[in-house]
Formats: sequence, structure tokens, C-alpha cells
Amino acid sequence: MTRTLLVAAAIAMLLAPRAFAADLAVPHIHTKAPPVAVDPGYNWSGFYAGINVGYGWGRSATTADFIDSGGGAPLSSSAGTFDLNGVTGGGQIGYNWQRGMFVAGFEADFQGSGQKNRFDALCAGAPAGLQDGVCTPGHRGDNTFDPALPVTFDLTQKLDWFGTVRGRLGVAVTPRVLLYGTGGLAYGRVSTAGSVSAINVGGFPGADGGTFTPVATSFSSSTSKVGWTAGAGIEGAFADNWSARLEYLYVDLGTVSGTLATPVIALSGAPLVVGYRSHVTDNILRLGVNYRFSGT
Repeated sequence: MTRTLLVAAAIAMLLAPRAFAADLAVPHIHTKAPPVAVDPGYNWSGFYAGINVGYGWGRSATTADFIDSGGGAPLSSSAGTFDLNGVTGGGQIGYNWQRGMFVAGFEADFQGSGQKNRFDALCAGAPAGLQDGVCTPGHRGDNTFDPALPVTFDLTQKLDWFGTVRGRLGVAVTPRVLLYGTGGLAYGRVSTAGSVSAINVGGFPGADGGTFTPVATSFSSSTSKVGWTAGAGIEGAFADNWSARLEYLYVDLGTVSGTLATPVIALSGAPLVVGYRSHVTDNILRLGVNYRFSGT
């Protein structure tokens, strides 16, 4: 019995180091994978301001009327549309609110403009063999006609400056790319200058050799108009506070008009009056950069 106990004790002593060693085994260390970078998104909300430069393809649909002031009768009318093209540039300021992917806001801008062009109108003189023209009388001598000559009207228009106050509504198609539509009030100043020239033919009926007197007059005026605008654009944020945009606007400033009393003698013997009406519109494409006064 004693021998059996001794054998059992010896076996236990031999096995003990192995069990102890197993208990001291190095534990397995679990490591976490490095975090994956995630775009936190971009918030368009807040005040912003910026500058822009572009080009305007304007139009002036103009009608010139030649009127005999002796009876108010319209004698002739000339109509045409001419371009008002040129560089534009200025600044803008606005505010955005963002809810989810939708962005709403308002913006005001002011632009200088180099858009200008001219329009020429003519009231025809007398056809061959006739004494009187459409707008002015001629003179019949003993042996020949002294026919009325044409009356010319030269008009120059320029869009000096314009501005808009607009609402904006857009969709952030990605966190940093915004597509938007815009529309609202437009205002601007149109400067118009013109001149009228002709030759008054005089002399007594039945006498040869009438008198030919060149006459001319000119005018200039500036008119501020209020109209409307609509357009669309795309804007992309290239830094936390900076974005760039491409924008199109259509602007309608309505009609500018005026009249000019001239020294030209009309058919009734009274002065000839020239009036004009111009409907001014514009198509503007411009690039802009904005700074937003808050972070993402």
C-alpha cells in the first residue's frame, strides 16, 4: 500500500510542471484594424460673399419713329434688334440654409458692365423724279426738282451697371457639389445717346436754285429700370470655406424710351420729332468664387 502511494506521488510530481507551464501560456493578443477615413460631409449653411467675372450677350429691340409735330402724324418707323455685348464683373453676398440634401437661400449682387452697341435708322428722301420725301419737303424750281434728302437717326446704347436680388433653391448632389436654380428682381441703368441729321431744302416755289441747309442735333439720357431675372448654376466646395461656381442668368430690364425735337423741317413745315423705344434684355454667363463665414 505504501509502495502504491509513493508511485502515485511520483507521477503527480512529474505531471505538475507541464500543467503549470500550460497555465503560464502566452495569451493571444487581438489587435484592431486602423479606422477607415470617412467624409464627414459639407454644410452649405451660413453667410457668404464673393466676386465674379463673366460676359453678357445683351439685346436691344428698338423702334425709331419719325413724327410730324405739326399734326402728330407718324411719317415713318424703323425697327431692329442689335446686340449689347461685353464683359461684366462684380460681387455677391448671400445666406444659405441646408436641410438634408436641400439648400435654400437668398443672394444680392451688383455688376459693372461694358455692354454697348449702336442702331441706325433712316427716313427716306424723295424717290427719283419726285419733290417731297417721306419726312421732309423738297423744292420745285422752274426747270428741276430739289428733292428732299434722307433724315438719319443714330442711336447708341450702353448697359452701365445692373444688379439682382434673388432667391436660390438647390440640391447637394454630393456633399460638396450644389446644383441650384435662382430668380428674382433685377435692376440696372441704360444710357442712350443719339443724333439726328438732315438737309433742309428751301427757296420759293417756281424759282431755280433752292437753299440747302445742313441741320443736326443730339441728345443723351440715362434711365434706371427695374425688371426680373432667372437662371441656374453649379457650385463646388474646394476647401472648408471656399467654393467656385458657374452661373447663367437671363435679365429683362423692360423698355426705355424717349423723344427728341429736331431742327429738321417736316412736311407740314413744323419740326420733325424722333422717338425711340428699346426693350433691353441680357444673357449672362459668369464664373465666381465665394468665401463662407463658417466651417463645415
